Amino acid sequence: MPQNELPRRKSPRLKEYDYSTPGAYFITICTADRKHLLSDITVGGGVLDAPRVTLSEYGRFVEKTLLDIDRQYDFISVEKYVIMPNHIHLLISVADDGASGTPPPTRANALVPRIVSTLKRFSNKACGVSLWQRSYHEHVVRNKRDYLEIWQYIDNNPARWAEDCYNT
Repeated sequence: MPQNELPRRKSPRLKEYDYSTPGAYFITICTADRKHLLSDITVGGGVLDAPRVTLSEYGRFVEKTLLDIDRQYDFISVEKYVIMPNHIHLLISVADDGASGTPPPTRANALVPRIVSTLKRFSNKACGVSLWQRSYHEHVVRNKRDYLEIWQYIDNNPARWAEDCYNT
């Protein structure tokens, strides 16, 4: 590679997978530079001393944007989410529209990335700052067991914050 050329980034998306396919998707989006902007995790003072997520002003904007997306798209459902200090986890489902078998994508493989892009764009605009890193992690949920493990992972994420790989 010539000295002045940057290496090409590999896409984290599955090459042949249609991200408009009905099903469930687990998505993790990190803040830029993993800055703790979205919430605080506190332990104690609650029921059975369970960790509590307290959203920052930015976190409240992110939550509002997320809930607006859930209401705006008939074929998208935000099943579960948690807003951590420097990342969010989402479990979303894409429903069959009943006619063509898939929701109306803007282009092939674009529905899930479009939802993530919408979330990032509108939350950035509401906050007046660029909150997010360039990409995100996504996992296509394969079966009911996978779905239930992800649900539990999201539920337990605040309790594991001290050991979390995103806790920098």
